[in-house]
Parts: sequence; structure tokens; C-alpha cells
Amino acid sequence: MPIASVNPATGELLREFTPLSAGEIEQKLARSSDAFQCWRKVAVTERAAAVGRAGYVLESRREELARLITLEMGRPIQPARDEISKCASACRYYAEQGPVMLSDIEIDIQPNRARVVAQPLGCILAVMPWNFPFWQVFRFAAPALTAGNAGLLKHASNVPQCALAIEDVFREAGLPDGVFQTLLIGSSDVRGIIEDPRVHAVTLTGSEPAGSDVASRAAKLIKKAVLELGGSDPFIVMPSANYDEAVRTAIKARTINNGQSCIAAKRFIIHERIYERFELDFTTLMKSLRVGDPFDETTDVGPLAMPAIRDDIERQVRDARDAGARVLTGGRRIDGPGNYYEPTVLVGVPREAPLYREEIFGPVAMLFRVRDMDEAIELANDTPFGLGSSVWTNDAAEQDGFVREIDAGQVFINGMVVSDPRLPFGGVKHSGYGRELSFAGIREFVNLKTVWSKGNGTV
Repeated sequence: MPIASVNPATGELLREFTPLSAGEIEQKLARSSDAFQCWRKVAVTERAAAVGRAGYVLESRREELARLITLEMGRPIQPARDEISKCASACRYYAEQGPVMLSDIEIDIQPNRARVVAQPLGCILAVMPWNFPFWQVFRFAAPALTAGNAGLLKHASNVPQCALAIEDVFREAGLPDGVFQTLLIGSSDVRGIIEDPRVHAVTLTGSEPAGSDVASRAAKLIKKAVLELGGSDPFIVMPSANYDEAVRTAIKARTINNGQSCIAAKRFIIHERIYERFELDFTTLMKSLRVGDPFDETTDVGPLAMPAIRDDIERQVRDARDAGARVLTGGRRIDGPGNYYEPTVLVGVPREAPLYREEIFGPVAMLFRVRDMDEAIELANDTPFGLGSSVWTNDAAEQDGFVREIDAGQVFINGMVVSDPRLPFGGVKHSGYGRELSFAGIREFVNLKTVWSKGNGTV
């Protein structure tokens, strides 16, 4: 079955690709294994410089690559440009900081000597999603390649042109042949690649079922896995918050990337003293968003990436309504070509509704009223997920309480949750395990080898 690139704004078939044959996959794996044996011996400063050059390639091709994002998954064009620039910043960050992060750590155990040496693991399989088709890949690749690993990318099947372009970026940056390769394959081929002894670890960003399957296969073979899965992030607003900034940011936090982001705010938990005002203002702003052509610079919300995503959202909203929720605005697909869905606000979603515990991947927000901080924390934690959280309060005691009590990999105070190359990124509970980015991300795929020598040994 061919791998198809389809424009989600029009339904137009852009290109089709033939998946790799078994023989071609074998060639890629052999090339990756050989490339790793050479790449690991290259000085870390040279590896970092090559990753840094990839950042310059990204910036030089920014408009071309941004248009590819918009064509294949419907992200509005200006955020698509921003995504390319963010990837470039991650490359520059690891080019500058990677050698420092990977330097030996001396440990004082006199009269003997000890140090910790960071060495690459090998060939890393990255199973990546479509929603940030460049950023998700580069936040894995920049640290992993700097550390001396080789990368194998199994990208989402609806963004094959983005996947091939990423390989081309690294090639143009001068990385040796085979150090980073794209595998145009279906999901059924992933199992065999994980099981191949030349693959040493796997990282996945995606759904809970995909994460569970990949992690279980890796675990059977005692291979390292890093998982970044779904999220149902709370966005909490207390009375002491800067209200105007909070409500404006809430709209952006829910509709970023057309609502298709793991760290997009999805559950808006509002103190009862400001709830009525927030509900009115938030709903008015959601209703005013411009939905349309993602290449139009004035568009706020573009199409969903695939028809199946729109179908899932329709089902989730319908089931929530049947369970007693009310729709304040939106709640319908938009007729015509493309996978468009109205920005939607739901209130009164009961605990028994499936949507209460599910992730929703589109421009649909749920609003909840709470009496106090304790109820806000209880509601924020009443989810299988624990990826990000945004808390709006200027009360120092409340800030401290939210930081201590919210079960999430990230707590942002008076700001929207974002990923940043300098900060560890990841979640807890069903949102996965392991960390990407920062010093934590570059250490996920290295062997922290202890070296001990008696007395004042020089090794």
C-alpha cells in the first residue's frame, strides 16, 4: 500500500511513495550500523559542529520547509515558519552546549580516582508523529546525534515529504552517509526493526496504544525506550491572576497547531469568583477565530491533519453532549473540502463522559468551575495523563501549592506550556517516561560509564 501525502485543506493527493522493501530496510539498517561505528569515534566538538550546521541549513530553507509543513498537515504558515526556526535553535543549542554536557564528570573518592564518561548507545529508532513534523524529530535528533548515536526515523505516514526533507537537511549539513536516515515504512515494519540487534534503543512520540506496544517490544529485548505520549493539560486561573493576559493566552494555548498538540491546554479550570466572566470572554474569543486556508496569513485555525481526526472529535463531542455536556459555541464540522472543525467550547462535561478522561486533538475546550485551590488541584490530577500544566495566580502560597501538588512533567506559572531546548520535556503517568531536550535529553541515549582507577591512576 503506497504512503500518501494529502493536503488536509483540500483533500488533494500531493504525492505517493512506495514503502521500503525488506531488502531496502536491511540495507538501511546495515548502513546505520556501519555509520555509527565511524560516527562514535568522531570528536564530540566535530559532531556538535555538524549538528550546528543543520541549524543553518534549516534557516536557509525556512520558507520552503515551512510550506511543506503546511501542505502536508495543515499548520498555518507563520507557525510553520516558527517551527523551522525552533528546530534551528535546538541545533545551535546542542552545537554550543553538547560538548559541555557530554564532558567527563570527575568524582572525588580520594585516594583513588573516578570519573563518569558519556558514550553513545548506538542506532536509535525514532517513531515520530505528524503534528510537529520537524520539531518532534529535531528535539530527538539534535541531542542524540551530538552524543554520537545514529538515527533511524520512522515518521508518520501522512508526512513523508517532511520526513525525506529532514534527512536531506542533515545530508546538506555534512553528516556522514547513514548517520541519519528516513525509513518510509508502515507501522507493521516497526516491530522487526525494534527487534533487530543493530538497533539499540527506541524513542516514540504518539498515542498511548502505540507507546505501550513499542515499549513492551523494547522491554522484551531489554532495550532503552523513551516515550512522550498524550496529554490533557489543565489551565488553571485563580482570582489573583492577570485576567486579561490569562484569557488571551488560554485561546492560544487551546488552538495552537489547530488544537493538535500534546501540551495544548484542554481543560480550563476556573475559580468560581471569575468563572462567569471567563466563560463569556473565552467563548466570545473562540467564536471570533478565523478558520480557513492555512496559507492565508490571517488564518487562526487551519484544517485537522486527517479525516479520521475530525471523525474522532465529532464522536467525542457527540458522546459528551449525550452524557449531559453543553456546547456554548461550535460543535460541528465545517462543510466543504478539507478537514475543518469549528472552534468549540464545552461546559458541564460529567466525569462519566469518555471525553472527561480522553485526550482531544483539535480546537475543543472544556471549562470547569472550582471553589478553591484544593478543588482545582484535585480536578487537574483527575486524569490518566501528566504532561504539562499552566497555572495563573499571583499568590505566592498558591504558586507553591500548585507546583508541589500537580502531577505533571511541567508546571508553567502565568504562562503557556511550551517546549524549549534548554528545559527538560516529558511527562508522568500515561503521558510516558524519559525526558527530551536540555541536559536530560542528551543523556537518555548514552552509556554513563563509571571509570575507577586505584590511587592516582591516569586512565
